[in-house]
Amino acid sequence: MNSNPPLIERFKDYFRVLHDSDLSQLRNIYDENIVFKDPVHEIRGLVELEDYFTSMCSDLSDCRFEYLDELFGEHAAYVKWMMHFKHPKLGNRLISVRGVSHLKVGDRIEYHEDFYDMGAMLYEQLPLLGNVTRWLRLRLAS
Repeated sequence: MNSNPPLIERFKDYFRVLHDSDLSQLRNIYDENIVFKDPVHEIRGLVELEDYFTSMCSDLSDCRFEYLDELFGEHAAYVKWMMHFKHPKLGNRLISVRGVSHLKVGDRIEYHEDFYDMGAMLYEQLPLLGNVTRWLRLRLAS
């Protein structure tokens, strides 16, 4: 079985403009027993995933994904993306973060793990912590 490119296209279409997405459509993309991981969370099950996205999207004024590259395997796909979002607690300015989604696929997505730089997404956006994080990055790079 191929990694189901039509399913990956549905996945990409759904997340292209996340803050406007109908969360009930997650059932058309994800398996009932989905395992979802990101740098902060590990979620098991479709109901918990729907709750997570409901909570996450409630404060966003914008969240969209720009797709940069993808790689398909036998039962997996990797999708490289740039996420652009605005959140009032982070100054409501546009923040862009690069990441990759690793997807394990059957009839629907059974496993979804996102890899991204939490510092770029959150820590660098906070006034005091952002200055410290940027300073540490510069020190490590030199």
